[in-house]
Amino acid sequence: MNDLIQRMIRAAKLDVTLYEEVEADTTAFKPALAVVAISSIASGIGNLYVGFGTMIGTLIISLIAWFVWSYVIFLVGTKLLPEPQTSADYGQLLRCIGFASAPGVICVLGIIPPLNALVFFTAGIWMIVATVIAVRQALDYTSTGRAVGVCVLGFLAFLVIQAILGVLLIPFHSA
Repeated sequence: MNDLIQRMIRAAKLDVTLYEEVEADTTAFKPALAVVAISSIASGIGNLYVGFGTMIGTLIISLIAWFVWSYVIFLVGTKLLPEPQTSADYGQLLRCIGFASAPGVICVLGIIPPLNALVFFTAGIWMIVATVIAVRQALDYTSTGRAVGVCVLGFLAFLVIQAILGVLLIPFHSA
């Protein structure tokens, strides 16, 4: 457990060597999964208005989104916008992006009403920066700009997928 906490702290500090380490560590899937889960639970606690059922639903959605988001970024980063030295597999990217959610743990502070919006905004920006670093390292990019572009294109593609799934999975109600 101490190793997980130390890795989460390093991920939150945007330690590039942590992302390289996690990329190479094929046993880091379960810890990355734990980081996503812990971050999601912290977010649920930070939102005063959510109940236990909503928190569980958010946890499940967060885990699914992590898998899908990572795969979309993998496709964009390795097929659409690779650099000559880009060499990565889905597992490497999945682990790195999982650890990039470590800054989300601060969302637990959102339980303090005056801080809620600020905490969630700060955590969101921090996690975006961590994700860019994770993508840059996992895809062996030399350009941070390319990693930003992959994240933006990946996010747009993810939104399209999410919208399609929303239309397919949410039943239409007649008035």
